[in-house]
Amino acid sequence: MTEARPTAAAPAALWERDEEVAAVARAVDALCADRSSSGALLVFRGEAGLGKTALLATARRLAEARGCAVQHARGGETLRSVPYNVVRQLLQPALLPLHPDEARDLLGDWYDIVGPALGTADPGERQADPRGVCDGLVETVRRLADGEAPLVLLIDDLHWADQETLRWLAAFAEHLGELPVLVVTAFRSGDATGDSARYLGTVAALAHAPVTTLSLLTHEAAAGLTRATLGAGADDPFCREVWTVTGGNPYDTVELLAKVRDSALEPVAANAAGLRALNEAGRGVGLIARLEELGVDAHRFAWAAAVLGTGITVSLCAALTTMSRDEAVRCAGLLRDDRILVASGPGDDALEFRHPLIATAVYESIPDGLRRAMHGIAARLVTDLGLGAAAASRHLLQVHPDDDEELVEQLREAAREHLAVGAPDAARHCLERALEEPPPPETHARVLYELGCATLLTSPATTVGHLREALGMPDLHGDERVDAVVRLSQALLHNDQLEEAVRTVETEAARHPDGPARLRLQAVQYMWEGIHAGESVVPGRSERLAALAATCTGRDNAERALLILRAFDAMTRGESAEEIAALCDRALVDGRLAPGLGWTDTEWGLELLMMLASAYACTDRLDRADALFAEALRAYETAGWSGGHLALAHAYVGLGHRRRGRLPEAEASLRESLRLAERVGRGLPLYWSATCNLVDTLLARGHVDEAWEIAEQYDFAPPYPSTIVLPDPRSVRGRLLLAVGRTKDGVNELEAAEKAATARGHHNPVMVPWAVDLARALAGEDPARAARLADEARRQAERFGTDTAVGEALRCAAALETGRRAVGLAAQAAARLAASPCRYEHAAAQVEYGIAARSPAELDRGLALARDCGADGLARRAERALRDATGPDRTP
Repeated sequence: MTEARPTAAAPAALWERDEEVAAVARAVDALCADRSSSGALLVFRGEAGLGKTALLATARRLAEARGCAVQHARGGETLRSVPYNVVRQLLQPALLPLHPDEARDLLGDWYDIVGPALGTADPGERQADPRGVCDGLVETVRRLADGEAPLVLLIDDLHWADQETLRWLAAFAEHLGELPVLVVTAFRSGDATGDSARYLGTVAALAHAPVTTLSLLTHEAAAGLTRATLGAGADDPFCREVWTVTGGNPYDTVELLAKVRDSALEPVAANAAGLRALNEAGRGVGLIARLEELGVDAHRFAWAAAVLGTGITVSLCAALTTMSRDEAVRCAGLLRDDRILVASGPGDDALEFRHPLIATAVYESIPDGLRRAMHGIAARLVTDLGLGAAAASRHLLQVHPDDDEELVEQLREAAREHLAVGAPDAARHCLERALEEPPPPETHARVLYELGCATLLTSPATTVGHLREALGMPDLHGDERVDAVVRLSQALLHNDQLEEAVRTVETEAARHPDGPARLRLQAVQYMWEGIHAGESVVPGRSERLAALAATCTGRDNAERALLILRAFDAMTRGESAEEIAALCDRALVDGRLAPGLGWTDTEWGLELLMMLASAYACTDRLDRADALFAEALRAYETAGWSGGHLALAHAYVGLGHRRRGRLPEAEASLRESLRLAERVGRGLPLYWSATCNLVDTLLARGHVDEAWEIAEQYDFAPPYPSTIVLPDPRSVRGRLLLAVGRTKDGVNELEAAEKAATARGHHNPVMVPWAVDLARALAGEDPARAARLADEARRQAERFGTDTAVGEALRCAAALETGRRAVGLAAQAAARLAASPCRYEHAAAQVEYGIAARSPAELDRGLALARDCGADGLARRAERALRDATGPDRTP
C-alpha cells in the first residue's frame, strides 16, 4: 500500500498512486537517459474510476517535461467497430503535418500500405493484407522513434480499442526490446471478449514490469482527500461516510466532493446522511435525473453527443437535434457547468464527456428506437461531410433493419472501403448487417458473395457457408457465378477440404457448355487435383489434361493456366524436361507473366504460378524459376502481403537458393519463411513448405543436429499434408532419419515415400528423391534390391533428361560399386553435374569422385566447391579424405 497523501502537485485522482507514478517516472528517465536502450511497456489495470486516466495524464506531463515526443489515444465504447481508430489517434498527429513527399521519404515502401489505414493517403485498387498493414504500422513507429525526441505512446481505455489497433499493439510490443519507445497503457478487466481479449492478454504478458492492478482508496486516503478538498474541518464521521458511499472509488470520491463543495454543504457528521443521495446523482439513474433537470434541449444535446461518441462538436450536435446554433451553444454551456461535458480543444466547439462512465450512462439511457434513428441521422451527417461510407458505417450498423436498399448499398461500399485499408473484420460486420436489412432479392446473392470474399483469408469455414448459400440463389449468373464457385473451391482448399473443392468445380463445369467459363472451371479442377497428395489418382486425368492442353495456344489466361497445369503434371510424372519447359514458355507472354495472371491477381491465386516456377526449378531452368520467385517476393512485399503469401514466397526463394547450391542464403530465406508461417498457423501447406525445405537445406549443409531440432520443434512428421510439397516430405524425413542413425525408421519412411509416389504416378527423381537414398541405405543388407532401385532411378532420370537428375542417379550407382567401376561412375556423375546449375550436387559428386579416385587434385576441387556452397559437412568430409590421401601434414 502506498502512502495516503500524494505530492503537493498531484491531482486528487492520484491519491495512493505514488508507486505507480514513480514507475512511470523511472521508465521516462530510462528512455531519456540512453536513446540506444530498449523500450518498455507499462500496463495498468483497474475498474472504472480508479484513476487510470489521471495516471496517464501524469505520464504525459512527466514525458513532456523531459522533452519527449508524446502521442496519446483513447478507446471508445461505441467506437470499437471503427478500424484503426486508436492507432490513428496515436500516429496521425506525427504524419499529417508532413508533405506527402516527406511522408514517403519517412516511410518508404510502407507509405502506400499504412497511409490508407491511417487516413493519410488514399487506398489503392487492391485489397490490403491486414498482416501487412500491421507490420507496416510497426515499422512506422520504428521510424518515428528515430526522431530527435524520445517517443512516448499513451493509450487509455485499451479494452475499448478496435481490433486492428489491438492486433498492432500486440505485434509492436514484441519489438519494444529493439526500439527506444515507451508505451504506457491502461484498461479494464473483463470488458473485452473474443480476439480482443486475446490481444489484450498478449499485451499484458509482454509488459516489461508486472501488470499493476489499481486498488480502491483506503479509508485514510479518502479522509485525506476529503480534507484536502473541503478543508481540515471535515470530521471523521463525515470522512468515513464519504469512503463508505463511494466504496473508495477515486473518481466517485472526487465527483462527490465537488458536489459537496458546490452545494456548500458543511463536512460534518450531521450532514453525512445526505452524501449517498449526492453520490447517486453522479451515476446511472441519478445522472439521468440531473440531465432532465437541465431541460429537454440539454438532455437531447447530451444524447446527440453520446451517439456521436467522437469528434463531438456543437455544430454536429445541433444538426443531429435540429436545434439552432444559439440553442446548442446554450445547452453545451449547461452540460459543461454540470460537469457532464468538457471542452476537448481550443474554443468551445469541440467537446467530450468528462468521463467514459458518464458517456456510457447517457448512451444507454437513450430509448432504443430513438437511439437507432439518431445513428441513422448521424450517418447522413458524416456522409454529407464527405467522410465516406466507411466513416458512416459505425452509425449504419446501429440503424434498425427496415428493407432499406440505399442502406444496403452504403454498407457494401463501406465494406469495400474497409477491405481497401486492410480491415476485413470491419467489412464482415458491414456485410452481415446488410444481410439483416435484408437486401432486395436481386442483390442478396451478391452480398453473400462479397461476404464470402471478405472472410476468405480470416475464416475459410465461414466463407464456405456464405458462398454455398449465394450459389443456392437464382440471381448469381455468368462470370459472377463462376467467380463464386472458384472462391468456394479456394475456401474449401484452405479449410483442408481438397476433395470437396475438386468436386465443387467439377460439378459446376459440367453445367456449362464449351467456352471460356467451362475452360476456366476445368483448369481450376485440374489445379486442385494436381496439388492433391492423396493415395489415389483420378483415372485418366493426365491423359485428359494432356489432350485438353494440346488444343491450347495460350491465347487467354484459361489456356495459359491449362498449359501450366499440363507442364506441372508432366513434371511430377517425370516426363521430358525439354517438353515441360516448352509448355511453361508457351504460358508466358514475351517471357513474362500475362496481365491478370500476376502474383497479386486474385482470379487464379498463387498456386498456379508456384506450379509454373516449380516446373522451371525442377527442369534445371533456374534462371526462369529464380526470376519468378524473386518477382513473387517483390510483389508481396510491395503490396504489403506479409501473411501466408509472403511466407510461401520466402520458402520458394529458399528453394531456388537450395537448388543453386547457395545454402546459407537458402537457410536464411527458409527461416524467415518459417517465422512468417508460424504467424499464419501450423499445419498449413505453406508451413510444410518452409519446414521441409529448411530440414533439407540443413542436411545439405551437414547440420544434422539442427535439422533434427527443427523437425522436432515444428512437427515435421506424419501425418503429412493433403497437398503436394516440394521436395517430397517423406523423402526428406527418410533422409533425416538415416542421417541421425535411425536406419530402420529411415528405410520405412523411404518405402512409404515409394508407395505414395507410385500410387500418384510421381516418377520425377528430383521432386521425389526417395530412390537414391533408399538404394544407399539398403546397399549393405540387400544389395540386389539396392541395385534394382539404382537402375530404376537412372532409367527415370534418363527419361526426365536433366543434368541434375542423371548426375544424381550416377552418384547413387557409383556409391553401390567398388574399384574402377565406382571411379568411372563417379567421374561421370561429377562431369554431368558440372553442367548442372545445382552446385551443391556438383560439389558432392566432385568430393565423392576424389574419394573414389583417391585424387588430391579432385578432392581440392571438391573442397573448394563445398566451401563455396556453405556445405560444412561435405567440406569436413573432403578435408578428412585429403588428410588420408596426403598425410597429416597436409593443410586443406
